[in-house]
Amino acid sequence: MTEAAQTTIDQDEVARFSAMAAEWWSPNGKFRPLHKFNPVRLTYIRDHVAAHFGRDPRSDKPLTGLRLLDIGCGGGLLSEPMARMGAEVLGADASRTNIEVATIHAEQSGVDVSYEAVTSEDLAARGERFDIVLNMEVVEHVSDVDLFLTSCAEMVKPGGLMFVATINRTMKARALAIIGAEYVLRWLPRGTHQYEKLVRPEEIETPLNASGMNVIDRTGVFYNPLQDQWNLSRDMDVNYMMLLERPKTA
Repeated sequence: MTEAAQTTIDQDEVARFSAMAAEWWSPNGKFRPLHKFNPVRLTYIRDHVAAHFGRDPRSDKPLTGLRLLDIGCGGGLLSEPMARMGAEVLGADASRTNIEVATIHAEQSGVDVSYEAVTSEDLAARGERFDIVLNMEVVEHVSDVDLFLTSCAEMVKPGGLMFVATINRTMKARALAIIGAEYVLRWLPRGTHQYEKLVRPEEIETPLNASGMNVIDRTGVFYNPLQDQWNLSRDMDVNYMMLLERPKTA
């Protein structure tokens, strides 16, 4: 494959999520786990962005003046809250169906979000730059992890941040996130995740470090069935999030 022909799109993954697009905004539908996951990841993003850029996380719009990319935005579950916090948001997804769903929902909700069916590499090629790049629950669904991460990193401004959330490639993750979540509890449709496509932390750090990004925080995330909520954890064996910074230029 030539350099020009390289792509991060996995057509099977795009088709799978496009088929479920109408379910994005149903809190009890096929994306129920993401609705449950949203509070912990929104708080994590808001608090770290506020600390990094010197904002008050308790203010109504702590992200005002910041340009944000939500890559692999799906139906906009993160894009809309980020816009409500004041960010100038571009939600990008390889699925045109997802983008249509996200656009309609934002219009109905009165939230100002720009959506586009486009890949990370195409955005990077046209010179897009952002203060914040959200790369949340996406990397395990792309065809070329290194190309995807490198193109995302290219779009982070000096002094900017990238958030990454995904599932570790461990036997524990296979047991809980795939067998447990998809086959036993049926939280997700079978086939949502493939074990061989799960991504270890070092497989994220290596290409991003080579692209000039530095890891400044990492955390596990676990589901507490007694509280029926997700919480941060030191255990990164299953779900985890990482925060990276592009250093400011001299």
